[in-house]
Amino acid sequence: MQLSLWQRVRTRLFLFLVALKRRLTLGVRAVLIDGDKVLLIRQTYLPGWHFPGGGVEPHETAETAAAREAAEETGYRVEGRPVLHGLFFNRSLGSDRDHVAVYVWRRFASGGPFRPNLEVADCQWFASDALPSDVETGTAARIREIFAGTSPPAEWEA
Repeated sequence: MQLSLWQRVRTRLFLFLVALKRRLTLGVRAVLIDGDKVLLIRQTYLPGWHFPGGGVEPHETAETAAAREAAEETGYRVEGRPVLHGLFFNRSLGSDRDHVAVYVWRRFASGGPFRPNLEVADCQWFASDALPSDVETGTAARIREIFAGTSPPAEWEA
């Protein structure tokens, strides 16, 4: 069934107004694993170590966003389809509408050496059982779940 021009305009206006009132944010994290090691970054604007990641842009899938963020922040180009580890509600940013999709890749290629920039101060591989003391709590929990093969909770820092 085809919508009339008026129905299309009305529907778009309604969805726009709903988005303004009920804005949901969707972020992604890319987990790159090499044997027993995991790649983490230290951002310039947040304390601690985190997975590479960021926001999903308009007209972009969450998986594509995670692959893009991994390449932009670390220089590693992921290969093949990832495994979706989980979709998490994230209260830590003071928002009641933030969700994070976590994708795991075990195949990737380096695009060259990492260079610190305005967003990412450092990028390093860590053994899953020897994480830095200042790794972000949710990041550490996701690493434990992935390496142990356990089911994740519904919330990022549950």
